[in-house]
Amino acid sequence: MTSHCGKGPAPRVVVVGAGLAGARLAARLGADALLIGEEPYAPYNRVLLTDVLAGRLAPEVIALPAPAAHLRTRAERIDRAERVVECADGSRVPYGTLVLATGANPVLPPLRGLFPPGATELPGGVHAFRTLDDCLALSAAVTPGCRAVVIGGGLLGVCAARALADRGARVVLAQQGDRLMERQLDPAASALVREHLTRLGVEVHTECRVRGLRQHDGAVTAVELADGFVLDTELTVLACGVRPRVGLARAAGLDVRRGVVVDDALRTGDPRVHAIGDCAEHASRTPCLAAPALDQADALAAALTAPESARPYAGTRSLTRLTLPHAERPLDVAAFGEPDARPDDDVLRLADATRGTYRKVVVRGDRLVGGVLLGDLAAVGALARAWEADEPLPDDGAPPLHLLTHDGGH
Repeated sequence: MTSHCGKGPAPRVVVVGAGLAGARLAARLGADALLIGEEPYAPYNRVLLTDVLAGRLAPEVIALPAPAAHLRTRAERIDRAERVVECADGSRVPYGTLVLATGANPVLPPLRGLFPPGATELPGGVHAFRTLDDCLALSAAVTPGCRAVVIGGGLLGVCAARALADRGARVVLAQQGDRLMERQLDPAASALVREHLTRLGVEVHTECRVRGLRQHDGAVTAVELADGFVLDTELTVLACGVRPRVGLARAAGLDVRRGVVVDDALRTGDPRVHAIGDCAEHASRTPCLAAPALDQADALAAALTAPESARPYAGTRSLTRLTLPHAERPLDVAAFGEPDARPDDDVLRLADATRGTYRKVVVRGDRLVGGVLLGDLAAVGALARAWEADEPLPDDGAPPLHLLTHDGGH
């Protein structure tokens, strides 16, 4: 094995993982950081992969700023006693501070026929959708008129189905739950998203459990549903969620539950090792979303560069926002907090079926705890500010309908 061959002293901070969190931290730290990432590309914005798949963006457009020092290899082992990261290319990278930003892996569901005996790779025609390589492989495979089945109706599944439909595929979206994007949307908003996808030509099935895959000559040609119905397919996309990538941390003896456990300083049980992004578990939560990953990177950068003035990381209140394009009527979607109300909550709704708009907020006591907006996002800025502030709403004895107006009552 060899040591890291850069000139001068070893970087003070070594960041393992070149996703959004790792790249953001390395950019904030500049020459003080070395970024280790196993993908052969410069860091890129994973959030925009569906736009690459749809053909709206070229891969190079989603590149993030290049880090000052970037080692493109896989980190294989952490020696905490020696404070060294051992890499697949034989490098031994010493660190003063180590930051794990290893991200998350796609969940591969236990479907019959997904991994035949002895197989370790996905069969032909089946694609996960997590990395740029996944995106490029899927983009190369899709052709106008081809049959595609997307398994999973969360945010990623909806975006993947939309992108494939944009490329001219005949898409079926199979969602096990009772509605699309159930983590972000209430039933009424989800129904509007479903209608929009249907107008795009996507066939949507909810409460639909996939049982297995059928192969012919090494490629999947059909998706079997639990009720016995069979969907013919040429492309099958697995959009079944993600799981924090924690193998490196676990092997190093760090505390791992669902993610790598960190405190309010984003520090593990080893004071020289931190974790941020999708792999990190803070306050028993692993949101696996872009906004917390970026916030954690910024918070840790501040703590490492100016520890005397750094503030504890208290969590991130994430707003989900996306646009589902359509030639005649695109659909803008924004959601935050809790979309489903408890029995004692106050719920305010404004809906306009003619314009295809829907706005809803959930108020618990004197606090705004959630909201969903579709079609008209003019009020989203004021709503997000009120939610993020987590402060009491004005109490004038009347329902706070100003929350749903275009200007937020200003």
